[in-house]
Amino acid sequence: MDKAHQKNMAALEDELELKDRALEATSEGITITDARLSDNPVIYVNPGFERLTGYSADEILGRNARFLQSGKSDQETKRKLREAVHGEQGCCVEILNYRKDGTPFWNRFSITPVRDAANTVTHYIGVHTDVTRQKLAEDALRRSKEELEAVNRRMKKDLEAAAKLQKSLLPAALPRVKGLNIAWSLEPCDELAGDTLNVVPLDDTHIGLYVVDVSGHGVPASLLSVTLNRWLSPTRDHSVLFRPDPKSADGFSIASPVQVAEKLNGLFPMDIESYQYFTVFYGILNIETRQFRYVSAGHPAPIYLPSGEKAKFLQADGFPVGFLPDAEFEEHALTLSRGDRLFVYSDGVVEALNAHEEEFGDQRLRRIFYQNRLCPLREAISSVLSAVKEWRGDSSLEDDATVLGIEVN
Repeated sequence: MDKAHQKNMAALEDELELKDRALEATSEGITITDARLSDNPVIYVNPGFERLTGYSADEILGRNARFLQSGKSDQETKRKLREAVHGEQGCCVEILNYRKDGTPFWNRFSITPVRDAANTVTHYIGVHTDVTRQKLAEDALRRSKEELEAVNRRMKKDLEAAAKLQKSLLPAALPRVKGLNIAWSLEPCDELAGDTLNVVPLDDTHIGLYVVDVSGHGVPASLLSVTLNRWLSPTRDHSVLFRPDPKSADGFSIASPVQVAEKLNGLFPMDIESYQYFTVFYGILNIETRQFRYVSAGHPAPIYLPSGEKAKFLQADGFPVGFLPDAEFEEHALTLSRGDRLFVYSDGVVEALNAHEEEFGDQRLRRIFYQNRLCPLREAISSVLSAVKEWRGDSSLEDDATVLGIEVN
């Protein structure tokens, strides 16, 4: 044998020895099966496979690697493996296997066919990796996701129920007062609104109306909004709209707008931690004299549209409810005439932003009300909210938008 041939043989032996050392050293389990023999038995395992399964090489050699499976292993995965071998194709699966001591583990098992010079599959190389920790983490993540989705579904269902309850507190049928039109619209920015409103009969000659705007959104704002609906209800012994009066036949008399604001201010001090507060506009209309007395606690100035004249803002001052423990509120009054309109709204209308971060603004609101002065009251309110929607474009409402209007006809 010449020296060149000896050198090539030595190099080949070194290469084979290197491959053997690599197979011995790798932490992955390596198996080689003989596809030419019946049942494709294992003819080689590396130490990594012995460590992975707990079986010695003597216990493994000559057996098909399926002995690691059990009836609990996924049938679809086992079918995929069988079809890959039958079709002489490679594949990779994750399958539940069992160690010698019965401990289950998740095996990422890949097989690769080895072909000879005639393109005949003679062997399969299998690579086995313990992915139990990863699989358990994925399963835990999946379960957490499923639990979160279930919680979200319950929350959505609860929110829908709460929204339905909240809507039921809004006036479904407004008081029918001869010579007076009343209309309103409330567009919440979320499922639950922080705005609320109502028109309530106080006695035979007076009606009260209010618009409340609670700061923030979502559940906390809506809870306070629902609570305020109760305190502003016509139920005399549970409402701030009335005050005890022993001289009255039923023991109660109508509270003035200022008394209502002062009572709310005492009942609802601002929460320093949540910074939650609300503004309120409350007015009382004498349906015989058409005198309207009102108070505004931090609420936007109402728009008054006298018949045949330009729209103007009424005086509105005072702190939001709860800002100051001893806040003073001022009452204002005007007498409405035939054809006059009065609009009360929340700041979500005038503070709506367009694509350039510009506010809709109170002057634009006043102009639109004036332009629609000859339209029916409900159409005039709809025109305003349509204009606000057009102003916003594709952006969603960032705050509830509420408008309440009255008209002497």
